[in-house]
Amino acid sequence: MALRRFDLEAGGDSFAFRSETEEKIAFWRGKYPADKQRSAVIPLLWLAQKDNNGWLSEPAMREVANRLEMPYIRVYEVATFYTMFRLQPVGKFHVQLCGTTPCQLRGAESLKDVCTKEIGKAMYVTDDRRLSWEEVECLGACVNAPMVQINDDFFEDLTPESLSAILGRLRHGAEVTPGPQIDRVNSAPEGGTTVLTDASLFDGSRTRVALLPNLPKPPEPTPEAAGLPQAGSPTITKREEPASKDIKS
Repeated sequence: MALRRFDLEAGGDSFAFRSETEEKIAFWRGKYPADKQRSAVIPLLWLAQKDNNGWLSEPAMREVANRLEMPYIRVYEVATFYTMFRLQPVGKFHVQLCGTTPCQLRGAESLKDVCTKEIGKAMYVTDDRRLSWEEVECLGACVNAPMVQINDDFFEDLTPESLSAILGRLRHGAEVTPGPQIDRVNSAPEGGTTVLTDASLFDGSRTRVALLPNLPKPPEPTPEAAGLPQAGSPTITKREEPASKDIKS
């Protein structure tokens, strides 16, 4: 892993969580006992990054350390180890471009060229502070390769043209639609589903009990099971008792 250092000059001297973040901090801290509060260091660093315009300054890391009563160095170690934490300023819209094998085979190199042309070199922030980008490892959307993550949203099935259009809209404050950028829903086939289209598969009509073919027939019921006398066995009839008579003395 490459050495990662945080930007001391850009971070300023102070940091404070937003008031609306306090409830989330209490939620995460509430998951751990009083003597295990440092276990919440990763979620608190994540919240600090969101409240600090997408990156972690040194004062933000110190605030997390103070909240969890941890030595500063322990928080620095976590922040510099995990690449999900960015240690220098980023744009309002930060593009994480997946460069792992499936995306690379599907055209990620061309998407890198677009980012370099439209934004600049990796981790460069445009003059208007709106865009920045970096290459990352697998983001878990391989079936929709190539793809990028912009802030919290996935943009999938990209071409150089579609990515360029997305960056242009973000630069000019226009809305963009995340998800696949071709004619398909999520990870379904392009153009629509071609299998499992029979409605009876989903209306419950096929769940009724049915016998499998070529199974042996069940045995015929025995006389005992049917409540009938067995063949050759004597029939026993109950003898009627004579009516009782009064005996005169």
